[in-house]
Amino acid sequence: MNKKTLRDVALKGKRVVMRVDFNVPIKDGVIKDDTRVKGALPSINYVLEQGGSLVLMSHLGRPKGKGYEAEFSLKPVAEYLAKLLGKPVTFAPDCAQAQAEVAALQPGGIVMLENTRFYKAEDGKVKPVEGMSDEELKAKKAELKAKREELSKTFASYGDVYCNDAFGSAHRAHASTAVICKFMKENVAGFLMEKEIEYLGNAVEKPTRPFVAILGGAKVSDKLAVVNNLLDKTDTLIIGGGMAYTFLKAMGHSVGKSLCELDQLEYAKEMIAKAKANGKTLLLPVDNVAADAFSNEANTQVVGNEIPEGWMALDIGPKTTELYAAAIKSAKTVVWNGPMGCFEMPKFAGGTTGVCQAVAASGAVSIIGGGDSVSAVNKSGLADKMTHISTGGGASLEFLEGKELPGVAALTDK
Repeated sequence: MNKKTLRDVALKGKRVVMRVDFNVPIKDGVIKDDTRVKGALPSINYVLEQGGSLVLMSHLGRPKGKGYEAEFSLKPVAEYLAKLLGKPVTFAPDCAQAQAEVAALQPGGIVMLENTRFYKAEDGKVKPVEGMSDEELKAKKAELKAKREELSKTFASYGDVYCNDAFGSAHRAHASTAVICKFMKENVAGFLMEKEIEYLGNAVEKPTRPFVAILGGAKVSDKLAVVNNLLDKTDTLIIGGGMAYTFLKAMGHSVGKSLCELDQLEYAKEMIAKAKANGKTLLLPVDNVAADAFSNEANTQVVGNEIPEGWMALDIGPKTTELYAAAIKSAKTVVWNGPMGCFEMPKFAGGTTGVCQAVAASGAVSIIGGGDSVSAVNKSGLADKMTHISTGGGASLEFLEGKELPGVAALTDK
């Protein structure tokens, strides 16, 4: 990685403003999955061990950007982090008015700011409303851009060094992820960010071959550029999930009531042709678990690639699972993003579980990205068999597309 990390800067006596990804599931004030909090601990502990202090900031969920919303408060996360660290974490209830809490920081101390997305200026985006003229829209965008700059300056005033350890938000050009870097002298990557970039970067740019990529999920439109880019990089591209039925439809198969994006049929045909022209293996389902309703209680049958009228395919079938597992077995590098079916329902979890088991047994360098894939791996109990489980859903997808991530680009070069 050509960006500076925490190891490249002196931290003793310095305040480090660290963007973390504490966007965790919370219900009734209880954190249901602490993976992202624990993922930030190496960077947090390193700063404290080096004699620095910390100002932590993160977003949580999708608040409206109009101020405090109790269900999206980071206070429960601050309390949970304090328990993990075994030391106090001061919570600043207003992230843009935290000067007093930050000024009181001593070496080894931690302040955690409230949800950055309580401020519309964090993302600086304007949604056009009906009746808004082009001039009004332009003026509103300029106003929000100026407010984003001011919020970024405020965040920058809290520390001497900026550290981005939130890979999951690195694809956003927000005040706390990218714009802040304009107002700091030292902008470095945390250890989680470094790990993400190195694993994904090596997988895409210099993989040990054979390189197998597995793409699933609901829609082709979510992964248009990913399919295109990976067909240039991989040896084998495996497609499952709802997106597979757009490809099967493009090949002339009937897909019944299965999820299918008719406006992407031409694109699917182009990708099939590209794979053939480039000598790449593109694997699609050869059998499917079809249901007469979107329910775990539905009637099911295993069918080939002609889905009966009135039925919908909700998982890949056993022959397809075997086909995909055989391809994975020969791989030296595997990137997996997206489930093979509606794995949340036990009747339609077989394909995803089978692929998960195959990746775990392959011995390949395995990189798992995307919330559903990570959830499936954790659910399977095989997480410890994977080389790297990415914390970034949208960020890992954009990385696989070959896009530059604003939160990474803004960091200081070595």
